Amino acid sequence: MDSKVINLKDKLTKFSDHWSPRVIAEMNDYQFKLAKFKDDFVWHDHQDTDEVFLVLHGAMSIEFTDKTVELKEGDMYVVPKGVKHKPYAPQECHVLLVEPRGVVNTGESGSHLTAQNDIWI
Repeated sequence: MDSKVINLKDKLTKFSDHWSPRVIAEMNDYQFKLAKFKDDFVWHDHQDTDEVFLVLHGAMSIEFTDKTVELKEGDMYVVPKGVKHKPYAPQECHVLLVEPRGVVNTGESGSHLTAQNDIWI
């Protein structure tokens, strides 16, 4: 078994781009990704999968068509598959995402914020 300790704080120092998740580990077909959020993202959904947001540092919101969910450091939220949402962070926020391998950050929406997939740090 090739296991090693992954230090999230160290990994977060290795990139500065906002809205560009970086893969840090895999478990079965799921990837653990770190991302830095700041300002508005785009409205999107993921038709085939739920999406987990775990706030490591800072605070963020997830807007839905009928409500807004506020997340602070230590909070986790699962967006159900097929639900349109738009993340937002007024200040830089560090987030751990858990989703299946190959999920595109903007779903089917497409945008200038669509990040390259499967970038490992």
